[in-house]
Amino acid sequence: MTTTLTPQLETDALSRPKPVDRRTYPEMTVEQTEDGGFRRQRNWFSTRFGRRADQVPPAWGRYLLLASPSCGWGRRQLITLRLLGLDQAVPFVLLTGRDDQGWRIAPTDNTLELEYGSNLLNHYYRRSDVSFQGRGTSPTVIDTHTGFVVSNNYHILPYDWEVAWKEFHAPGAPDLYPEHLRKEIDLLNQQIFDDVNNGTYKILFATSRSAADAAKAIFEARLIDLNHRLSTRRYLFGPKITDSDIRLFVTLSSYERSYRPGIAAIYGDAHVAHLQDFPNLWDYARDLFAQGFVDDRELYYLGLLPGPSGNYVTRSFAAGSSELLAPEDDLARWREPAYREHLVGSPYYSGPGGGGSYERWTFE
Repeated sequence: MTTTLTPQLETDALSRPKPVDRRTYPEMTVEQTEDGGFRRQRNWFSTRFGRRADQVPPAWGRYLLLASPSCGWGRRQLITLRLLGLDQAVPFVLLTGRDDQGWRIAPTDNTLELEYGSNLLNHYYRRSDVSFQGRGTSPTVIDTHTGFVVSNNYHILPYDWEVAWKEFHAPGAPDLYPEHLRKEIDLLNQQIFDDVNNGTYKILFATSRSAADAAKAIFEARLIDLNHRLSTRRYLFGPKITDSDIRLFVTLSSYERSYRPGIAAIYGDAHVAHLQDFPNLWDYARDLFAQGFVDDRELYYLGLLPGPSGNYVTRSFAAGSSELLAPEDDLARWREPAYREHLVGSPYYSGPGGGGSYERWTFE
């Protein structure tokens, strides 16, 4: 189910007193199928940015991006905003301390709790739609003029940063969603999400071994496919970075220290590939790493830099289940030159889509 904010809702919200709601809301969600597979909860809010009546207008500083840098879907937004020069236009607010009441909104860099009475992300979801059930997610965009959630749809938010917010892009910002490649980008992004981004979770959160086995086989096959694709292309669509590169990078950069240990706990360390076993993918990931795809805050959440206390964050789905490099050694390895500048390659590939066909199938 999706909910769209209308201009009338916004007017009503501005004209009435701001409520103070001290209730708490336990998280409720079921993300399993009967055959033991992991099925991620759907995004509830999907209002688009734009100038139509059913959209909300881009405006400098009006909207807050609430996210955790430990979340790949949230980090995807942070990377996109940074590359486009929008990181000041859309202020970032940290989500932290998730418990049985959901994500907590950090008390710094915003006045949400003062104005709308809660630091619980779930409060804003139910304030925006009283029928909401499930869990508030990272990322979430909130309109500070109303306190309503605009979107938690991490699939389409990057497209809006790239297109609807173009008037606010920094000079020389890359075109991450070029019009002539959008059909191919859309299809590849769906494939990357299903098989790679969400593929790790399908392995880790499966409740049957057969479901985990199927997800692992698909995940590994997709890495083989992408490794081949990147043997002659610097980026997924040739010589220029696109939206698809950001989506793939967030999983590659988290894989060794986060996802792989948990998968190895299920299958045994010897039966789970390392990122370095796919040499083109590994070189490609380091290439992006060196081009602003991480900042120091994200390095901390990736477990590669210590925090102010001198401690490293540990975000493994099975800490200690496999051998990990020391963080400083791992960071040094990520910083090794990739030497991929000579690769150009065609933006076209034999997939996704049957035989390279990019048309969407529609049935009416």
